[in-house]
Amino acid sequence: MNLTRWSIRLPGTQRRHAATGGESGGVPAARGELKDPGGRPASPGPARGPGVAARAVHELLGQVPAPVAVVHGPDHRVAYVNDAYAALFGSRPPGTPARESLTELVDLGLLPLMDQVRRSGTPRTLKSRRVPGQTPDGRDSFFTFTCTPVQLDTAGDGSPRGVLVFASDVTDQVVSAERLRESERHQRQAAVTLQRSLLPQELEQPDDLRVAAIYQPGGIDAAVGGDWYDVITLGAGRTAVVIGDVMGRGVRAAAVMGQLRTAVRAYARLDLPPHEVLQLLDGLAADIDATQIATCLYAVYDPNEGSLTYASAGHLPIFIRESNGGVHRVSEPTGPPLGTGGWVHASGSVRFGPGASAVLCTDGLVERRDADIDDGLDALERALASGDGESPQIVCDRLLRALGITEDHDDDVAILVLTCPERHGEEADLFRGAALDLLGGVEAAPRARAFADGVLASWRFPEELRELGVLAASELVANSLKHGRAPMGLRLRRTDRRLIVEVTDGDEHLPRRQQAAPADEAGRGIAVVATIAAEWGARRLPEGGKAVWAEFALPGSS
Repeated sequence: MNLTRWSIRLPGTQRRHAATGGESGGVPAARGELKDPGGRPASPGPARGPGVAARAVHELLGQVPAPVAVVHGPDHRVAYVNDAYAALFGSRPPGTPARESLTELVDLGLLPLMDQVRRSGTPRTLKSRRVPGQTPDGRDSFFTFTCTPVQLDTAGDGSPRGVLVFASDVTDQVVSAERLRESERHQRQAAVTLQRSLLPQELEQPDDLRVAAIYQPGGIDAAVGGDWYDVITLGAGRTAVVIGDVMGRGVRAAAVMGQLRTAVRAYARLDLPPHEVLQLLDGLAADIDATQIATCLYAVYDPNEGSLTYASAGHLPIFIRESNGGVHRVSEPTGPPLGTGGWVHASGSVRFGPGASAVLCTDGLVERRDADIDDGLDALERALASGDGESPQIVCDRLLRALGITEDHDDDVAILVLTCPERHGEEADLFRGAALDLLGGVEAAPRARAFADGVLASWRFPEELRELGVLAASELVANSLKHGRAPMGLRLRRTDRRLIVEVTDGDEHLPRRQQAAPADEAGRGIAVVATIAAEWGARRLPEGGKAVWAEFALPGSS
């Protein structure tokens, strides 16, 4: 049987045709013609080649191991079913309509298909239909049904009046495909679980920012990628935010992402400028896997300066929405992705004051296979401009909807939103700052103590906290006088949760906590500060010099 030609070729047909004196070089009829059950010849009609006895066709179809049924007429009356069909569905009496005797085909939805085949003369296929309980152990089988037009002797006009239904057992293929899909689902679930476990389970919430993030893996047919984000409090009120995307998919991409995120948190504790953090990550990414690259954007928010300092390694730009509703992109400077090596990254800075919002995202939010990425960036810019006064979490959800991201989206999406809230009235009183320039000399320490005591008293801090703040200011100024150089300054800052004491000077050597011997007369200042403060640290300043700070938790803050 050559079903790809939708006809029945019988052995010897061409030889018999030649013996009848058909036209030289003619092509013998491809379709077999079934005589009626009484063996009567076909009605006169156009010459269509010799008829083939029904018995020969029955013998041929009876040898086919697959189920076969032949029907004719508008109501698809049964002309013939072979032994394989009878074994699968039971024997069927000839001449009865399919709707009555071939109920299994009705249940499988084949009758409309058979109608189409009979009317159009074009074969049709219905793939992978479930047939209940046909395996030896009682499980369901799957068959692909092909309906092919055939000519019967009951029609004398040469048009296809019958339909041959051929059933191919595809149970093994369906079971194998299902096992493969199940395996892929398990692998994808493992990758998603790994990725979600490597992402922050709960974002740190800085005093001066409102932060929210969302991660959505690609649709069920897409392998999970390496998108990631993090929020890291650096101390002295400063906050680092990072977002990245490891190229590739699957468990490997998620594992590389986890290593990079861990490294970022470690480098962030060094309080380095953003471009230096990316420089370290670049070398680490090459060491982890030289064949993988990743994009990354690292930024630091400083409430004292009201600025966002950032560096980018091939990542999408930051979108800033100002308090007046204007939106702009911050894309320069930028460098190549992590893992490429041989590049010196640079930092940039942008104003980020009260009422402003910033959006960091991965390319899955804006990139489409059928559109330029600039179209997606423009759409994101319009969507961000349309909101006003929303919380960061609402902004995340709205951007997903505006950019058409659904559960079936074919790429991972990560969004990180920062908002610098505007404060008024009593809330504004909880966020204050004061600064004093110190000229050096012996009077610097007494001036610093008097200034700190007066400011902390005006902020109505408890006496114990005020004494600790004054002591920290005195020790840090004394350390700066001994080991630093001008210019020097003292800065006090309070939030709703902590007091921050910070001293700056022009020397870049960072202090270290030392264990002073009992007989030593010096070297205890930093040790004292580390003992009385909740946190302390030091960092180099972009303009040169250093800052040393100490934090104290306010009573009742968590």
